[in-house]
Amino acid sequence: MGFFNFLTSDIAIDLGTANTLIIHNDKIVVDEPSIIAKDRTTNKVIAVGRQAQQMHEKTHDNIKTIRPLKDGVIADFHAAEEMIKGLIKMIDTRTRLFQPSHRMVICIPSGITEVEKRAVRDSAEHAGAKEVWMIQEPMAAAIGIGIDVEQPVGSMIIDIGGGTTEIAVIALSGIVCDQSIKTAGDVFNQDILDYMRRQHNLLIGERSAERIKIEVGAALTELEVTPPDFEVRGRDLMTGIPKVIKVTSSEIAIALDKSVAKIEEAVLKALEISPPELSADIYENGIHLTGGGALLRGLDKRLAAKTKLPIHIAEDPLRAVVRGTGAAIKNIQAFRSVLLT
Repeated sequence: MGFFNFLTSDIAIDLGTANTLIIHNDKIVVDEPSIIAKDRTTNKVIAVGRQAQQMHEKTHDNIKTIRPLKDGVIADFHAAEEMIKGLIKMIDTRTRLFQPSHRMVICIPSGITEVEKRAVRDSAEHAGAKEVWMIQEPMAAAIGIGIDVEQPVGSMIIDIGGGTTEIAVIALSGIVCDQSIKTAGDVFNQDILDYMRRQHNLLIGERSAERIKIEVGAALTELEVTPPDFEVRGRDLMTGIPKVIKVTSSEIAIALDKSVAKIEEAVLKALEISPPELSADIYENGIHLTGGGALLRGLDKRLAAKTKLPIHIAEDPLRAVVRGTGAAIKNIQAFRSVLLT
């Protein structure tokens, strides 16, 4: 077995709309934005991940940046393939004599279609995977935060990523009921863009909107701990000249209000369709928040007020999904029931 271990390597991938994380040998070895930069004339990949992110919205005509995933699924097949290849190259396997073949477990949204699933598998195989398994995001998140998914106990997970918000009730190694909506981090960014244009006549880019969301993003107008005001630089739509304004967390809470309300509705719908015995478990155990969206200030309080249930934010919400995926590939036999082929 030792010799075969030398020839194969196990990789767990959380293929996200905004960020892709890879676990290899029980360590998170890659944590990069899901973006690539290509030369338009030669069609060659110039940069992958963080390097490409720095070029985003700052390129000239010869370079284009592509985000291969949209709403949690692959939108550009070739770019996704190139991106996975580029990110796998970042894993340090140079010490080996042979290039190992990879066994991969990849995360997918729970509301994915068969065609979209096929695109993920094909991209992984073209990037050098010999065996590919898939695991649904809420399931991976549950495993990642230490929930024993095999027990006959209901657990509710809300995973707010870049492209989708996945809400699922999990019991006995399966998803009993779920809601998958396309309101998540990217929509929050768009809300901030629109708000800045409408309220302040200021044109900003995607990257600036993301920064605002991280620095002063909030789901409630009144927070216990208010972050300091954030300076936003952009172009004045009236004069065309660059200018700076300051925004507060309560302003951003107003900008994000409609999108957060959509997430609340989806949570209530998932609670509505869950079986009564599992509802009793959820009442006792509360709801677990994972994904980058869980870091939005005041979101837990707002959901708790809406559902009247305890809300627990995962310890490291950004990495909960990839940790669960890593646990699944480490012990494929034990988690066989939750893996899809």
